[in-house]
Amino acid sequence: MPVPQPLEPDTKDWTWVIDRACPECGFDPHAQSLADVPRLLHDTAMVFSQVLRRPGVRERPAPETWSPLEYACHVRDVHRIFGERVELILSQDVPVFANWDQDQAAIDAAYADQDPAVVDLDLIEAAGHVAGLYSTVTPQTAGRRGLRSNGSEFTLETLGLYHLHDVVHHVHDVGA
Repeated sequence: MPVPQPLEPDTKDWTWVIDRACPECGFDPHAQSLADVPRLLHDTAMVFSQVLRRPGVRERPAPETWSPLEYACHVRDVHRIFGERVELILSQDVPVFANWDQDQAAIDAAYADQDPAVVDLDLIEAAGHVAGLYSTVTPQTAGRRGLRSNGSEFTLETLGLYHLHDVVHHVHDVGA
Protein backbone atom coordinates (compact mmCIF):
# COMPACT_ATOMS: atom_id res chain seq x y z
CA MET A 1 0.00 0.00 0.00
CA PRO A 2 1.51 3.36 -0.98
CA VAL A 3 2.29 5.81 1.80
CA PRO A 4 -0.31 8.60 1.76
CA GLN A 5 1.05 12.05 1.21
CA PRO A 6 0.76 14.53 4.08
CA LEU A 7 -2.14 16.91 3.66
CA GLU A 8 -1.95 20.65 3.38
CA PRO A 9 -2.01 21.84 7.01
CA ASP A 10 -5.33 23.17 8.30
CA THR A 11 -4.47 26.67 9.48
CA LYS A 12 -8.03 27.92 9.98
CA ASP A 13 -9.04 29.29 13.36
CA TRP A 14 -12.26 27.39 14.01
CA THR A 15 -13.10 29.16 17.29
CA TRP A 16 -15.92 31.06 15.57
CA VAL A 17 -18.02 27.87 15.78
CA ILE A 18 -18.75 28.61 19.44
CA ASP A 19 -20.66 31.72 18.33
CA ARG A 20 -22.37 30.79 15.07
CA ALA A 21 -23.50 27.82 13.02
CA CYS A 22 -21.09 26.01 10.72
CA PRO A 23 -22.30 26.25 7.11
CA GLU A 24 -20.35 23.12 6.14
CA CYS A 25 -21.65 20.59 8.69
CA GLY A 26 -24.73 22.38 10.08
CA PHE A 27 -23.53 22.39 13.71
CA ASP A 28 -25.28 25.17 15.64
CA PRO A 29 -23.74 25.96 19.03
CA HIS A 30 -26.97 27.65 20.13
CA ALA A 31 -28.91 24.40 19.64
CA GLN A 32 -26.65 22.55 22.13
CA SER A 33 -25.70 22.98 25.74
CA LEU A 34 -22.85 21.61 27.80
CA ALA A 35 -25.31 19.10 29.25
CA ASP A 36 -25.78 17.66 25.73
CA VAL A 37 -22.07 17.18 25.07
CA PRO A 38 -21.54 13.80 26.83
CA ARG A 39 -24.48 12.16 25.03
CA LEU A 40 -23.54 13.61 21.66
CA LEU A 41 -19.90 12.57 22.03
CA HIS A 42 -21.14 9.04 22.72
CA ASP A 43 -23.47 9.16 19.72
CA THR A 44 -20.73 10.34 17.37
CA ALA A 45 -18.39 7.64 18.68
CA MET A 46 -21.00 5.06 17.72
CA VAL A 47 -21.22 6.60 14.24
CA PHE A 48 -17.46 6.33 13.83
CA SER A 49 -17.63 2.74 15.05
CA GLN A 50 -19.85 1.97 12.07
CA VAL A 51 -17.68 4.01 9.70
CA LEU A 52 -14.64 1.95 10.71
CA ARG A 53 -16.43 -1.20 9.54
CA ARG A 54 -16.93 0.09 6.00
CA PRO A 55 -15.06 -1.57 3.16
CA GLY A 56 -12.36 0.74 1.88
CA VAL A 57 -11.97 2.52 5.22
CA ARG A 58 -8.29 3.13 4.40
CA GLU A 59 -8.98 4.73 1.02
CA ARG A 60 -8.74 8.47 0.63
CA PRO A 61 -11.59 9.93 -1.45
CA ALA A 62 -9.03 12.37 -2.88
CA PRO A 63 -5.27 12.68 -2.34
CA GLU A 64 -5.78 15.85 -0.29
CA THR A 65 -8.50 14.36 1.95
CA TRP A 66 -8.07 11.97 4.86
CA SER A 67 -9.53 8.48 4.63
CA PRO A 68 -12.31 7.55 7.07
CA LEU A 69 -9.67 5.67 9.10
CA GLU A 70 -7.47 8.76 9.30
CA TYR A 71 -10.46 10.87 10.38
CA ALA A 72 -11.30 8.30 13.06
CA CYS A 73 -7.73 8.39 14.37
CA HIS A 74 -7.93 12.17 14.46
CA VAL A 75 -11.24 12.11 16.34
CA ARG A 76 -9.81 9.64 18.85
CA ASP A 77 -6.89 11.99 19.44
CA VAL A 78 -9.20 15.02 19.62
CA HIS A 79 -11.06 13.29 22.47
CA ARG A 80 -7.77 12.63 24.25
CA ILE A 81 -6.53 16.22 23.82
CA PHE A 82 -9.82 17.71 24.99
CA GLY A 83 -9.87 15.33 27.94
CA GLU A 84 -6.49 16.70 28.97
CA ARG A 85 -7.75 20.26 28.54
CA VAL A 86 -10.90 19.67 30.59
CA GLU A 87 -8.78 18.13 33.36
CA LEU A 88 -6.46 21.16 33.29
CA ILE A 89 -9.32 23.64 33.52
CA LEU A 90 -10.94 21.69 36.36
CA SER A 91 -7.69 21.45 38.34
CA GLN A 92 -5.93 24.77 37.66
CA ASP A 93 -6.81 28.44 37.52
CA VAL A 94 -6.79 29.61 33.90
CA PRO A 95 -4.30 27.06 32.56
CA VAL A 96 -2.58 27.56 29.23
CA PHE A 97 -2.60 24.59 26.88
CA ALA A 98 -0.59 24.12 23.74
CA ASN A 99 -2.12 24.69 20.33
CA TRP A 100 -2.13 21.05 19.16
CA ASP A 101 -0.63 20.35 15.72
CA GLN A 102 -3.14 17.87 14.35
CA ASP A 103 -1.29 17.47 11.07
CA GLN A 104 1.97 16.53 12.76
CA ALA A 105 0.07 14.16 15.06
CA ALA A 106 -1.31 12.36 11.99
CA ILE A 107 2.19 11.94 10.58
CA ASP A 108 3.80 10.93 13.87
CA ALA A 109 1.14 8.32 14.63
CA ALA A 110 0.91 7.05 11.03
CA TYR A 111 -2.87 7.28 11.03
CA ALA A 112 -3.20 5.53 7.66
CA ASP A 113 -1.38 2.45 8.98
CA GLN A 114 -3.44 1.91 12.11
CA ASP A 115 -5.72 -1.07 12.68
CA PRO A 116 -9.37 0.01 12.32
CA ALA A 117 -10.51 -2.41 15.05
CA VAL A 118 -8.01 -0.98 17.54
CA VAL A 119 -8.89 2.59 16.55
CA ASP A 120 -12.57 1.75 17.07
CA LEU A 121 -12.00 0.59 20.64
CA ASP A 122 -9.63 3.44 21.44
CA LEU A 123 -12.03 6.04 20.02
CA ILE A 124 -14.95 4.69 22.06
CA GLU A 125 -12.78 4.64 25.19
CA ALA A 126 -11.49 8.18 24.63
CA ALA A 127 -14.98 9.51 23.90
CA GLY A 128 -16.33 7.83 27.03
CA HIS A 129 -13.56 9.24 29.18
CA VAL A 130 -13.97 12.83 28.04
CA ALA A 131 -17.78 12.54 28.12
CA GLY A 132 -17.45 11.49 31.75
CA LEU A 133 -15.30 14.54 32.46
CA TYR A 134 -17.85 16.87 30.89
CA SER A 135 -20.55 15.16 32.98
CA THR A 136 -18.79 16.35 36.14
CA VAL A 137 -19.03 20.01 35.15
CA THR A 138 -21.58 21.86 37.27
CA PRO A 139 -23.20 25.24 36.66
CA GLN A 140 -20.66 26.59 39.16
CA THR A 141 -17.66 25.21 37.26
CA ALA A 142 -18.91 25.67 33.67
CA GLY A 143 -17.41 29.15 33.54
CA ARG A 144 -13.90 28.06 34.55
CA ARG A 145 -11.46 29.25 31.90
CA GLY A 146 -8.45 28.01 30.00
CA LEU A 147 -6.26 29.61 27.36
CA ARG A 148 -4.84 28.09 24.23
CA SER A 149 -1.26 29.16 23.57
CA ASN A 150 -2.44 31.29 20.62
CA GLY A 151 -4.54 33.39 23.03
CA SER A 152 -7.95 31.81 22.38
CA GLU A 153 -9.93 31.73 25.61
CA PHE A 154 -12.42 29.00 26.46
CA THR A 155 -14.72 28.28 29.35
CA LEU A 156 -15.57 24.65 30.03
CA GLU A 157 -18.87 25.33 28.29
CA THR A 158 -17.36 26.85 25.14
CA LEU A 159 -14.61 24.22 25.10
CA GLY A 160 -17.28 21.52 25.13
CA LEU A 161 -19.11 23.12 22.22
CA TYR A 162 -15.88 23.65 20.27
CA HIS A 163 -14.95 20.00 20.88
CA LEU A 164 -18.40 18.79 19.87
CA HIS A 165 -18.29 20.79 16.65
CA ASP A 166 -14.94 19.24 15.72
CA VAL A 167 -16.36 15.74 16.08
CA VAL A 168 -19.70 16.50 14.39
CA HIS A 169 -17.85 18.16 11.52
CA HIS A 170 -15.77 15.03 10.98
CA VAL A 171 -18.89 12.85 11.00
CA HIS A 172 -20.01 15.09 8.13
CA ASP A 173 -16.58 14.78 6.48
CA VAL A 174 -16.85 10.98 6.31
CA GLY A 175 -20.39 11.14 4.95
CA ALA A 176 -22.06 9.53 7.95
